Amino acid sequence: MKFGIIFANTGPFSDGPAAAAMARAAEEAGFESLWTVEHVVVPSGYESTYPYDPSGKMPGPEESPIPDPLVWLSFVAGATSTIRLATGILIVPQRNPVVLAKEVATLDHLSGGRLELGIGVGWLEEEFDAIGVPFSERGKRTDDHIAAMRALWSGDKASHHSDFTNFDDCISLPSPVGGSVPIHVGGHTDIAARRAGRLGDGFFPGKGNLDELSRSYAIARDTATEHGRDPDAIEFTAGGMTIGGGAVDAVKGLEDIGVDRVMVPAFAFWGDTADALAKYGDEVIGQF
Repeated sequence: MKFGIIFANTGPFSDGPAAAAMARAAEEAGFESLWTVEHVVVPSGYESTYPYDPSGKMPGPEESPIPDPLVWLSFVAGATSTIRLATGILIVPQRNPVVLAKEVATLDHLSGGRLELGIGVGWLEEEFDAIGVPFSERGKRTDDHIAAMRALWSGDKASHHSDFTNFDDCISLPSPVGGSVPIHVGGHTDIAARRAGRLGDGFFPGKGNLDELSRSYAIARDTATEHGRDPDAIEFTAGGMTIGGGAVDAVKGLEDIGVDRVMVPAFAFWGDTADALAKYGDEVIGQF
């Protein structure tokens, strides 16, 4: 079982020294990866429903800092040597895929092949309005941008033509260390599960109990089979009640349904960060 820290670029870890110290301590404690979240802007008074909290609102004040995920990961890459660097998630349809392909490949190259690209379609319509991207097109744009980036990561002369992206014989170097960057599809819907089955190297539902997660994973696996892909090659990530006294049992429950990586929220380590991370490493990670 792998263990990652989600919301890694929030709270006290939005500042450079604290981010670097946390990243080094997490690496030492046995965490496999750090996962950042993203919002380019948070329009004040937004009315879109945040799907991962009963309140319909993101935790914390609207003014909470959310550093750019790729810049933050680049910063902590220089402070670490082995821990993997991940986005959980990057809102791909809001970005230019040609520029994003270069940014992602560069970070992967400079970090020695440590990048995991978690992607999502987004939920905050007012943010799309501010950026100037049609909210209604976000799913189609996501599929298109994944294909465009993978073409550019090949290192060959790449061409891609769609309603959203058009280029011919373009070379984008450096290439990712492994020839591509693993793409983990985020989202809790059946659409997200099917996208993971069609296109993803991994699937990370944002919420769900064991039964709901099992159902989502089955959809992803079945979809992979339908599209001639190996369902066993899809890596499954999940969060849940993986902190506190019942953490080991909670992780075992996730392991039993086929989860490969467990996420732990960064706020669990606010305060005495290094000691809290080391304790989790001993008491939970050490059991797997």
